[in-house]
Amino acid sequence: MPSNNVSHADNQQERLKLSNWIVGFVDGEGCFSVSIFKNRTSKYGFQVMPEFVVTQGAKSVHVLEEIKDFFGCGSIFVNRRHDNHNENIYRFCVRSFKDLQEIIIPFFKENQLKTSKKNDFTIFCEVILLMANRQHLSLEGLEKIRQLKNPQRLHAEVALGDKI
Repeated sequence: MPSNNVSHADNQQERLKLSNWIVGFVDGEGCFSVSIFKNRTSKYGFQVMPEFVVTQGAKSVHVLEEIKDFFGCGSIFVNRRHDNHNENIYRFCVRSFKDLQEIIIPFFKENQLKTSKKNDFTIFCEVILLMANRQHLSLEGLEKIRQLKNPQRLHAEVALGDKI
């Protein structure tokens, strides 16, 4: 039953507008990535790191702060530029598995992306599910994740111990 509370309705409308804006912004400036790093301390020598990232130049870092406030998680990092650009790049990044699983994924399932990032998000969700089921802790699970993250190499006969 809809609320008769005008301020509550206004807040819902504002949240809907902001949600749509975030989806559009992430479609253009966001990334759902899965990295696999060599890690000598893990059982099979590899670590899987999923992350959600949105980048902006220094002049627009306030936008990343708005996105961080909206989600209530993540951190903003600076990538200092040492090339011909006049400003540093900032990254809003969510790496916490719990935050990815409980905040980021449900948001983008409810508020769907429109560009090819929708496919990246689908793969990202599959990796998160594999990790939730602890499959990333086996060679077979690591191989599934590698194949999901590199679909063009799906049929390549590259052993996991070579290069991921």
